[in-house]
Amino acid sequence: MEPRSEGAGALEFERARRALSMDNSVAALACLERALGLEDNPRWYSYLGYCIARERGQVSKGVDLCMVSIERDPDSGEHYLNLGKVHLVSGNKTAAIQAFREGMVRGWSAEIVEQLKALGQRKPPVIGLLARTNPLNKYLGLFLSRIGLR
Repeated sequence: MEPRSEGAGALEFERARRALSMDNSVAALACLERALGLEDNPRWYSYLGYCIARERGQVSKGVDLCMVSIERDPDSGEHYLNLGKVHLVSGNKTAAIQAFREGMVRGWSAEIVEQLKALGQRKPPVIGLLARTNPLNKYLGLFLSRIGLR
């Protein structure tokens, strides 16, 4: 963690991070709103974006807030982590994986690794010469999975 100033906004932000680490996004949202009311720090916007998307369902606003944080601090993996979480809230797994991977490029994070592991990896197609979307590959893969050979 980076050292932070001991202002009231910074203390509220740390409370929000602790609440998020305990998976309490409601408390985190309240702390973030108080923190941003005391001190306008664009680095905190990605956390607010994730909380707003998760608790209020405002995914596009959440993405916008994450993008503001990324524009101001592009080398911070935590913003990409929050952006990926926002995409997961919306059900956009492809965009979430892309954000997590970009976050890994910007800075390694154990939480990003956990998210990527939770999303899993796809197995290679049964018949490598055919496209993954080919019906033969699709149904043969499903069949082999059901009988436990894949």
